Amino acid sequence: MGRWIKRSGRQAIQWLPGLALLLALATVMVSPSPASAQGKGLDREAALQLSKEAVGQRVGEHVLLNRDGRPVSLASFRGKPLLVSFIYTGCFQICPTTTKSLQETVRELRKSLGDNQFNVVSIGFNQPADSPQAMKAFATQNGINQPNWDFLSPPMAIVPALAANFGFAFEATPAGFDHVLQVSVLDADGRIVHQVYGIEITPGDLGEPLKMLLAGKPFSPANSLLSNLKDRVRIMCTVYDPKTGAYKVDYTLPIQIAGGVTFFIVMLAFFINELRSSRKRTHGKGGRGAV
Repeated sequence: MGRWIKRSGRQAIQWLPGLALLLALATVMVSPSPASAQGKGLDREAALQLSKEAVGQRVGEHVLLNRDGRPVSLASFRGKPLLVSFIYTGCFQICPTTTKSLQETVRELRKSLGDNQFNVVSIGFNQPADSPQAMKAFATQNGINQPNWDFLSPPMAIVPALAANFGFAFEATPAGFDHVLQVSVLDADGRIVHQVYGIEITPGDLGEPLKMLLAGKPFSPANSLLSNLKDRVRIMCTVYDPKTGAYKVDYTLPIQIAGGVTFFIVMLAFFINELRSSRKRTHGKGGRGAV
């Protein structure tokens, strides 16, 4: 029996290099290729990193103009949680889609959390095109008339600092802008506590951080592999196509992930089956020797 345990242990050790290689291959398959990571405009890995590094930062007292042309400081929103999204009014597909998705989510959250519990701000980053008049027209065209939702225009001079403060990355292209699709969640002190990515923003994405903040509890997003992978998928599966001036879904990363996971499961099953077969052969030889 002792010899069998030692032999099985040696066999398991012999499989370790193969398992290590398996894990390495699966990691390579899941990791996006340089082309898919960089996409058509932004380096999406760098953009995601920039966005995540903004979490924990306190937003400055930037002064912008509302739809009526009156100055509004972002500091004036302190005292309640705040949701902030960046848009540009010259976008006729993705920005209206994400804004309407946010509108539906805000409507549902106000039903469950109550009215006047949090504020929402949409900021036009394409200056001087995103003027107060343009932002007002954008809100009207998309039917955004909910209370406590402001559409603000920053002076052109502060756009770089404002975007950096929120970890928001954008890049001009021949057909418009390639930019991160994100909603920043700020606490009552104006500190960014969470970033939510993607074209569609659901109540589940924003409900938990808002509930925690309204209860006076600090919100800390799970810094897990699954959480980070989810963020990467959401930000990287949206690729800007300069030929059409629209965003489209890029299935490269999900396919790579599915392929890597499938490969890992198949190979792991193979190794386990081989190990069991080896144990049976060893046990069978031992049994005949005892007889």
